[in-house]
Amino acid sequence: MNRPASSADTSVDGKTTEAQRTGPGAACPHAESGAALAGDQCPVSQMAADFDAFTGPYQVDPAEALRWSRDQLPVFFSPRLGYWVVSRYDDIKSVFRDNITFSPRNALEKITPATPEAMEVLKSYGYAMNRTMVNEDEPAHMERRRVLLDHFLPENLEAKQEMVRRLTREKMDAFIDSGRVDLVDAMLYEVPLNVALHFLGVPEDDIAVLKNFSVAHSVNTWGKPTDEQQVAIAHDVGQFWNYAGKIIEKMKKEPEGTGWMHETIRKNAEMPDVVPDSYVHSMMMAIIVAAHETTSLASANMFKTLLTHRQAWEDICEDPSLIPNAVEECLRYSGSIVAWRRQTTAPARVGDVDLPEGAKLLIVQASGNQDERHFEDGDKFDIYRDNAVDHLTFGYGSHQCMGKNIGRMEMRIFLEEMTRRLPHLRLADQEFSYLANTSFRGPDQVWVEWDPAENPERQQAGRARENLHFPVGAPSRRNIARKVRVTGVRKEADGIIGLSLEDAKGRPLPRWSAGAHIELCVGDYDRKYSLCGKPDATGYEIAVLREDEGRGGSRHIHEVVAEGRELRLRGPSNLFRLDEEASTYLLIAGGIGITPILAMADRLKALGKDYAVHYSGRSRRTMALLERLEKDHAGRVTVYGKDEGRRADLAALVAGLPEGGQIYTCGPERMISALEDLTAGLPEGTLHFEHFSAHDTGLDPDKETAFQVELKDSGLTLDVAANETLLDAILAAGIDIACDCREGLCGSCEVEVLEGEIDHRDMVLTRAERAENRRMMSCCSRSQAGGKVKLAL
Repeated sequence: MNRPASSADTSVDGKTTEAQRTGPGAACPHAESGAALAGDQCPVSQMAADFDAFTGPYQVDPAEALRWSRDQLPVFFSPRLGYWVVSRYDDIKSVFRDNITFSPRNALEKITPATPEAMEVLKSYGYAMNRTMVNEDEPAHMERRRVLLDHFLPENLEAKQEMVRRLTREKMDAFIDSGRVDLVDAMLYEVPLNVALHFLGVPEDDIAVLKNFSVAHSVNTWGKPTDEQQVAIAHDVGQFWNYAGKIIEKMKKEPEGTGWMHETIRKNAEMPDVVPDSYVHSMMMAIIVAAHETTSLASANMFKTLLTHRQAWEDICEDPSLIPNAVEECLRYSGSIVAWRRQTTAPARVGDVDLPEGAKLLIVQASGNQDERHFEDGDKFDIYRDNAVDHLTFGYGSHQCMGKNIGRMEMRIFLEEMTRRLPHLRLADQEFSYLANTSFRGPDQVWVEWDPAENPERQQAGRARENLHFPVGAPSRRNIARKVRVTGVRKEADGIIGLSLEDAKGRPLPRWSAGAHIELCVGDYDRKYSLCGKPDATGYEIAVLREDEGRGGSRHIHEVVAEGRELRLRGPSNLFRLDEEASTYLLIAGGIGITPILAMADRLKALGKDYAVHYSGRSRRTMALLERLEKDHAGRVTVYGKDEGRRADLAALVAGLPEGGQIYTCGPERMISALEDLTAGLPEGTLHFEHFSAHDTGLDPDKETAFQVELKDSGLTLDVAANETLLDAILAAGIDIACDCREGLCGSCEVEVLEGEIDHRDMVLTRAERAENRRMMSCCSRSQAGGKVKLAL
């Protein structure tokens, strides 16, 4: 049985917490801990000292407010808050991934310490908030999560779609002819609340009372109330606690109830050690808020964002198949969950900062979600972004939001109904207000207007009851593509054409960084090509090598693509990113592999870096982009034409690499393999490579062996059949995982291996990484000889 832990507690398991040592206004905790930092400096710059999570820029736009941190100081101590703030995508993900070192125990702790008067009020109500799924440590957390997960699986949520649509239509029918409404009051608060209550099995008694309780709980936990406000809020929280207890007693008298809380109560009876009484009461109070508040706020953010970005709204009205990814992009760009908290259980390292045991972290997902190190042009809203699903709004790892697919389902239905029935909707003039707190964000009101005379259903009565069905779960990447137009086709070299592309509607295409690629969709073929134009141009430039012995895609493009033709395009994405901090660079290209290398050379020149380009090919006639390369990078380029008897001495090039230098290469497999051999003794991270073609990674069921995979963080064991990939099995289980090429080329579907021998079939991992056997590409690699594999997923 766990110790009751009030959200006003300032201790964890009997120990003094970091809040007591380094509360608001505290100096850097390293002053006493003696922990080492990069440069032996406490990362408290003036910007860090001025950071205020409750007022100013952070409350206006958290991601923009922390742009300086992402660029300069991605982990910093905030004296005002008494927390370490983490702002970059990779760092946030690493914290989420390790829930042992970075405990969630402080996730529901009051960020503003309770006054003695407020504590007395809570005590008078018998308030004894315990651990819940959100702030529970292992192993109790996963034990509970496993036994309570079934209701959240995609196949069990499908039946809820009809109810969500019915509730949405009832609300819309009430205001469709009014011409002006606050969406939050008219629909976006009550529908998610009713869906949540139905899912939980809680009676729909008094929505107004629940809304008051919900606000009180949020301010009490994540806000900064005054001393006087704390007393009033404590009364609301205490009443909420008692209200939750009464609901539990009522539900215990309904043994055949079908809601998730009914199931929790049954599990409490069946396995009280795993689901104890104290957990049931605490979870009831927490889940009533969590199950609807975040969806309500996210939906309000979604409509505000889309109606502000009018082109996106109109694109969705024109093509509703964009809705699932538009929802993901809204969650990325303006999600309702801004930040979570963690606490170190031992000395730990985040980025290049060492943290002491007991350090408290504010990990700001809203900032990570706009980190351009992961999302190309990350601060721009783009419903065609093909990796929007990588957002951290739902968290990551074993504590990822169990209700994520309920929220997705509701938001998609809201958007599908509104864009179909009110495509002429617009934002009314208004000042948006938000509840001041560190972690959750959404406007209090979203006033919209429209002319009822233009409602489509007045001309087409059946329009009101049409609908599209989107399967529960993450969106399919196949449905995400923007329309582009070919503005130029030119010969770059023998067998190679260059294509110039622009947005089909004349809009600027997203910015990109050196090493990025796009995926071109032409007929039945989807093919990836590195971008090789100027990053500041409004259009894109690519080069396409015709491979007559390939799978037909490049040949088809050469034969059918002409100026003026419309195509579909995914991306840009960058999985071959340039580290701009090295002292010197050796860029080595073979054949069509020059395309990303040229973009890197352009970037390094702009940065004033020391670099050299070595370009090999059969002959100058077959070497694309050679004229521009030699013109723009004169004095830094060495060309090796096989017909001229010239051959790059890779051994000499590697031997001459200065200390701290890095090598970037793209080309045929034999060249990359040779460079792997030559750099085997150099520091890790010296060699970076990208293949431009895959070997055969397709499945042959007659030759494959089925195997089992245990997903440690999810508490699931899956069977992977001989005719399916590991990636497909994971996605079918409702686990979100990124995927791009599905050929073992890009590395986006990488998962961490904890146990098992892997048959590596990718073109991403180095030999050393394969030998370590700690990572695998789920799209193509499999278990060795059918043995069981355990993954940190």
